[in-house]
Amino acid sequence: MIDKADLDFLTTLAPSGFYLAMRVGFAFPVAEANTLPEGWVSHYTNHGFMMYDPVLKWVYGNTGATRWADIKIPDPRNVLRDAKRHGLDHGVAISCLDDCVDGQRSYGSFARQDRAFSDEEIRILSQVISELHASYSPPKNLTKAELEVLIMIKDGLLMKQIADDLGISLGAVKQRLKNAKYKLHAKTSSHAAALAIQFGLI
Repeated sequence: MIDKADLDFLTTLAPSGFYLAMRVGFAFPVAEANTLPEGWVSHYTNHGFMMYDPVLKWVYGNTGATRWADIKIPDPRNVLRDAKRHGLDHGVAISCLDDCVDGQRSYGSFARQDRAFSDEEIRILSQVISELHASYSPPKNLTKAELEVLIMIKDGLLMKQIADDLGISLGAVKQRLKNAKYKLHAKTSSHAAALAIQFGLI
């Protein structure tokens, strides 16, 4: 979950709405936030714009930042024209990627109705995306015992079963899960297991 303070700050810079996707792996982001108008989200979804959206094509093919108006990718379905009809007149896309071969990508698309984004606003938004991307990086300090318990949670075992299978106390299982949840910034054990899978840790 992206911190509320970050979301509130981004809303001041992108009052018409924004979409964030943090650390997109094979299919899904580790965290995302969408404050775009419901009417636009519904229109976008109902018209199948995702595969044709020049902003999405740009963020998956580039790193850095660009104003929507500067994107030179064809828009045969008129996605950006329709966005303006929903108050998304001016936008900026920001994308960053890990430096390794199988690196994960984070991106944001931000909109406002009144004017184009300034260079300084784009710099600030780029910094926020970069910091969020880093904050969702996979932890490197999970122990073998913590990962072992997460694998068993992923496999559907209950805590008592895990304790019995490992020959440890129920309290020890709970502590390992507590540590893993803390390190992964997860709310539940199943969330921790899902994040560990997403990060390729288990």
